[in-house]
Amino acid sequence: METRRITVLSAGLGVPSSTRLLADQLAAAATRKLAGAGYEVVADVVELRELAVDIANNFVTGYASPRLAKVIAGVEASDGIIAVTPVFSASYSGLFKSFVDVLDPKSLDGKAALLGATGGTDRHQMVLDHAMRPLFSYLRTRTTPTAVFAGPQDWGNTDDGATPLSQRIERAAEEFSRLLEGDQPGRKAATLESLPFEQLLAGISGGR
Repeated sequence: METRRITVLSAGLGVPSSTRLLADQLAAAATRKLAGAGYEVVADVVELRELAVDIANNFVTGYASPRLAKVIAGVEASDGIIAVTPVFSASYSGLFKSFVDVLDPKSLDGKAALLGATGGTDRHQMVLDHAMRPLFSYLRTRTTPTAVFAGPQDWGNTDDGATPLSQRIERAAEEFSRLLEGDQPGRKAATLESLPFEQLLAGISGGR
């Protein structure tokens, strides 16, 4: 069974966070869709709030802390990205953008991406098309046609358990799953292992 690795980026600042809640629901739906298509899924959830100091220090020193470096390596090794940010001043949060800025601009090239945002009013949902899509287009990701915005009114329930938010999540997850099927152009090539000279010599001798 093939494996698909997903990195889930949540830029929420509070605990609990509606941004993290949306990220978790998108990840769960995507995992379910991919499992139905025959893939094993490894999902790594990253709370950017916990890396805020490391990200700031990276700008000042030019070096990533071991914890931040591990997260960056995870992003580079992933097949797909689920990125969710709260809306501040009609755009993505500064924390979210700062994390993107510490990445190698080429590290997301070709990766599948599913975008989400949360805000206090539906008027903020245009952030998805006017801020996040241009950013991820610049990073050359393969982004799902459907992006998901969640406002305060979206967290209510209906008698049958179906809400407009859950329907958007399912549609976006289905699109994300399809992007992750087959060969993945955004997958980072495995690093070639250097063998000891004695082992190489033994291999050459054994081939005579």
